[in-house]
Amino acid sequence: MSGRSKLAAVLAVSALVAAPTATASAATEPAGPALAKKLAKKVTVENVNRHLIAFQRIADRNGGTRAALTPGYDASVEYVAGKLRDEGFIVSTPTFEFQIPVTDAESARVDGVNYQAIIMTASPQTPVGGVTGPLRVVPEDTNTGCDAADFAGQDFTGSVALIRRGGCTFEQKHLNAFAAGAIAVLVSNNTAGPLQNVTLTNPGKIPTGGVSQADGTTLAGKAGASVTVDMRFHNETRTQRNVIAQTKTGRTNNVVMAGAHLDSVETGAGINDNGTGSASLLETALQLGSRPKVDNAIRFAWWGAEERGLIGSTKWVQSLTFEQQLDIALYLNFDMVGSPNAAYFIYDGDNSDGVGSPAGPYGSAQIEKAFADYFVAKGVPTEGTDFSGRSDYGEFIKQGIPAGGLFTGAEGVKTAAQAAKWGGTAGVAYDPCYHSACDNLGNVDRVALGRNAGAIAFVTAAYGVSTEDVNGVPPRTKRAEVRSSAALMQAAAHDDDHSHDAVA
Repeated sequence: MSGRSKLAAVLAVSALVAAPTATASAATEPAGPALAKKLAKKVTVENVNRHLIAFQRIADRNGGTRAALTPGYDASVEYVAGKLRDEGFIVSTPTFEFQIPVTDAESARVDGVNYQAIIMTASPQTPVGGVTGPLRVVPEDTNTGCDAADFAGQDFTGSVALIRRGGCTFEQKHLNAFAAGAIAVLVSNNTAGPLQNVTLTNPGKIPTGGVSQADGTTLAGKAGASVTVDMRFHNETRTQRNVIAQTKTGRTNNVVMAGAHLDSVETGAGINDNGTGSASLLETALQLGSRPKVDNAIRFAWWGAEERGLIGSTKWVQSLTFEQQLDIALYLNFDMVGSPNAAYFIYDGDNSDGVGSPAGPYGSAQIEKAFADYFVAKGVPTEGTDFSGRSDYGEFIKQGIPAGGLFTGAEGVKTAAQAAKWGGTAGVAYDPCYHSACDNLGNVDRVALGRNAGAIAFVTAAYGVSTEDVNGVPPRTKRAEVRSSAALMQAAAHDDDHSHDAVA
């Protein structure tokens, strides 16, 4: 399934070489195909930003959101699909069905007053009437509830734990509370507004919901009081669309695929999450054109209902036969590439950084190195980030399809070392407006956006030229080295034979 030998040193890595962390300090021209170099220059941050403006205006005209199942999402689909059709791409908007929770109860009742408590995705429900226990407040700091020690000094047995958002995942907070004996968890927002459209990622142990920042502060003043948490829902079926566009050139049995989720959360326009990934991918497609000179077809995807649990991408991959999946050489994912307190993360395809998840399918390490090499040439240091399946690449790697991508950070907190390396503010989230109403046009680092857009364009186009390293075929340069080495060894052996003849 390999393409012809055209990919240069940027992708020349054997399966046995771990992807290094970029540490260059001086920018140079990345090594690679002419198409990749040209495309990276054509995809400008100004044009990417124009798409962000469009997404912001679409949200403003549709209740402030572009979430799945809203007119704002439908308008986003039409904007992206229309641009691609105008450029001559083969465009489809395949539908998928999924279940959505319809709320039956969402309250935390203390002293006769009900506070909104919105159940998190993957959380178990409470029984009818809720669960009742004393309210225990985890002491607040920069990583409240992220360590088991945070629950020491209080008896959480049979309690409802109140934990401020920030510092680690909601899953980690709730697991620590569960281990301490809590029967339910309330996580209070650390920015203004309700805490909704968030997930525990994996099936939860105890009912876990989110409350607003203001309600969390009020509840913290009621520590020890009896609280009844009632969070229940039932499911109903809905239909939504993805956007799929493919070039008219290149092999269709060795497709290079790149995707980004198009939907926002309900609370905002979703300009960083994930307008930045969607806009960068759209501009890459438009500047590439529908008939580029590539060996492998390039397929672009904008996924729906990611914020509801990676639904659009998961349903699409699962709809493919094994042969159709085999036609996909690799998948590149771009979810948040312009965070305002930006990091420069690359999905750790081989777990060489030891960030927590197993290595991805064969080829994922090579994809990681392709991005790392690009940033080395640009003088931008990078770090590996957890290849956990948290974004739309999840179903691809489950099916054995190699994947990789870029990420500038979400609710995680930037360290002092990272601030020294990349700039920005230590001790503050990479995106303080993550999943919040303030994720608008003012919530983007356009330097990071421009750098990542260039990397997206470069690597996507480079793989359009050849996927040899991902497919397990040594690149031309490596094969040439082997042939040269073999020739030298043969010549040396021949000379040695002649030397023995002379002695004889």
